[in-house]
Amino acid sequence: MPQCGGGLDRRIAAAFAHAARLAPHAPALLVGSDTPQLDPAALAAPLSAAERPGADAWFGPAEDGGFWALGLARPDGDLAARLLHDVPMSTAETGRRVRERLAAHGLAVRELPTLLDVDGPDDAARVAALAPGTLFAARHGRLRAAQPAAE
Repeated sequence: MPQCGGGLDRRIAAAFAHAARLAPHAPALLVGSDTPQLDPAALAAPLSAAERPGADAWFGPAEDGGFWALGLARPDGDLAARLLHDVPMSTAETGRRVRERLAAHGLAVRELPTLLDVDGPDDAARVAALAPGTLFAARHGRLRAAQPAAE
């Protein structure tokens, strides 16, 4: 779906609102595109039908203090706005702030694994090493091989 205008806080909230309109009784999980090492198996157990009862939300923390995934068992545009609007994104405090809002709304949150998101070249190298068999790692290796040698 096309993203709406505004900051990342507004765009994520709008995506939950859109999910609620598309499938009002289905859970929604939004995953950042900067965690290419994510293996679907890492989500299988925490999001399985057996594990969903009692969960209101899912939170995937990033090593840098942000988050790579956020899910709502019952997505709702108004709730998403209250959880996300005006939370400073891409800071070391982002994840903590979102967790505080989840708690303030009384949501039972299930933790997903902590992952490294790719924000720069050093992160890209680490992720490629963590997931050597991925397309990301292969492309990263080709890009590094194509770079001129440092003098």
